[in-house]
Amino acid sequence: MPTVEMTRHLYRFFPALENRTIRVPAGSVADVLRAVDELAPGFSDYVLDEHGALRRHVNISLNDTIVIDRKTLSDRVPEDATLYIFQALSGG
Repeated sequence: MPTVEMTRHLYRFFPALENRTIRVPAGSVADVLRAVDELAPGFSDYVLDEHGALRRHVNISLNDTIVIDRKTLSDRVPEDATLYIFQALSGG
């Protein structure tokens, strides 16, 4: 099963995911995000826009490669992969 990791600040919004190994069934990136959303309801709404595409300031990396399909999230996540979710922090 793939492992999901994310930047630390996301745990502030989803404490149910903190201090645990997140493993979900393999499939597409969209499938993986749905599985994370089952563990922490509302997670998908936080990282995806109203059309189901990645929000502008969210990136996902599959092992060491940035996910290419940001709109339909069809990139395949193999059994032995790690999916990293990170959000840019900005301010002024």
